[in-house]
Amino acid sequence: MSGQSTRRTVLKGAALAGAAGLGVAACSTESKVGHAGVPTPTAPVALGSPDEVPVGGAKLYREQKVLVSCPAKGEYKAFSAQCTHAGCVLDKIENNEGNCPCHGSRFDVTTGKALQGPATVPLPAVEVRVEGGKLVAGPKAAPSA
Repeated sequence: MSGQSTRRTVLKGAALAGAAGLGVAACSTESKVGHAGVPTPTAPVALGSPDEVPVGGAKLYREQKVLVSCPAKGEYKAFSAQCTHAGCVLDKIENNEGNCPCHGSRFDVTTGKALQGPATVPLPAVEVRVEGGKLVAGPKAAPSA
């Protein structure tokens, strides 16, 4: 019996080690579980007046999952507001850092760079422009055929 007991113990240990490995992969800081593979938005979306984004600061458009910074008057940079760790949407901007409410990751809103983990991957850049007096984020609409 001791031979079976040893074999069973070894098999149990192997199964647990395999399951633990899966857990490590799912919690990796490089994980993009739940994060969109393509930066949001995937179609043009109007955000509002460019004047809503302070020069030298940024504004979070949480519903559209976009954050826009304004490094100089008339210049805009945008990033996905979806955390690159687990896909949660940033909830606020403080001191030019975007905050993820799920696990505490923080991002530089002027560059998208991850400043505090668990996220290590920067926020993806999103195209942004002024059209008809409004900020518009996302790719340009395809011309109608």
